[in-house]
Amino acid sequence: MVRNTLERLGAALRQSESADPDQAWSMPKAYYTAPEILALEREKLFGAEWICLGRADELPQPGDFITFQLCDEPVVAIRGDDGRIRVLSNVCRHRGAIIATGTGHTQRLVCPYHHWSYDRTGGLVAAPRMEPHTGFDQKSCRLPEFACEEWHGFVFTNLSANPPRLGPRLQGLDVLIRNYHMADMTTRYVAEDVWPVNWKCFMENFMEAYHLSPLHKTTLHPMNPTKLCSHIPAGDAYFAYNAGFSPDLPRSYKGHPDLTDAEAMNCVMMAIPPGLVSGCSGDYSSYICIQPEAVDRVRVKMGLMFYGPTWAQADVDYAVDLFHQYMAEDKQVLTAMVRGLNSKHYDRGPLARPDFEGAALDLARYYSRRMTDALLGTG
Repeated sequence: MVRNTLERLGAALRQSESADPDQAWSMPKAYYTAPEILALEREKLFGAEWICLGRADELPQPGDFITFQLCDEPVVAIRGDDGRIRVLSNVCRHRGAIIATGTGHTQRLVCPYHHWSYDRTGGLVAAPRMEPHTGFDQKSCRLPEFACEEWHGFVFTNLSANPPRLGPRLQGLDVLIRNYHMADMTTRYVAEDVWPVNWKCFMENFMEAYHLSPLHKTTLHPMNPTKLCSHIPAGDAYFAYNAGFSPDLPRSYKGHPDLTDAEAMNCVMMAIPPGLVSGCSGDYSSYICIQPEAVDRVRVKMGLMFYGPTWAQADVDYAVDLFHQYMAEDKQVLTAMVRGLNSKHYDRGPLARPDFEGAALDLARYYSRRMTDALLGTG
């Protein structure tokens, strides 16, 4: 039964690679509901691809750190005395205790269990009462370090050994968002939540325009109606669409001076799968880091960042409240959709044209390139 399920999914994924975008179909239920698939996703996607941990300005000073659970690997990102952000294993080399929790600032990373301590590069600097152990070389002991790359203010890591660089794979996206100067934006809001939904449903929802007008009638439709959205050709490591702002709204002048009029009146909705979605606008932008915990549970880290120093707290609070309103609308529908996807009567449905539901096909094609061989046992 499992083999048949994987073969049917593999066939649907391969079909998506050559499908006419105007004649595309959604994925079979196993894509969203099969528990045996999650283990492969954690290995082949979240354990091998570049994953976003958050924003570099969450770590403004040497010693500032954030923690993150990436699959089964606890990690800590910390800014060193040299100004560089490093991503280190958050597991003590002594007995496996978790060293740091949450976010904060520290001179050293100190294990709470036996007070082994590590400097900001991961080197062990103190192992109390271990001097008699002649077989232990304290100088060579250090926390494993993972690849780290900053891109437009986002911090990414990769658990693979010597992975290919992320930046060159996102050159097409660079062109689309460079004038927004996201690296110069200031993060003013960060929160975490757990949604009882499949991570792919979450990503598809954030990245499709079809539901903006019917679901978000009073929140997003007045700003970004479905009719003003347009698909952007996907790259190998990203996909995106334009969400135009309604001309009935007053134009915001808080964005970078490099923005053209067309860019100022547009939000670039982008995904760098499997772990990041972001809405890039001139005045303020959003991001969500995605981490699956089960086939029907995903942990999300959500943030809003603002361009320029003139934002009053009341305006920031308004943006945060609006964000929560439309995310709550999404959460209600997606939570109920889990029941629908598990129905024995659920079947694949036709996708709307790319301007509206192109993201679902883009994600399936990305997924197919990286997962089909693993699903079929050939890679």
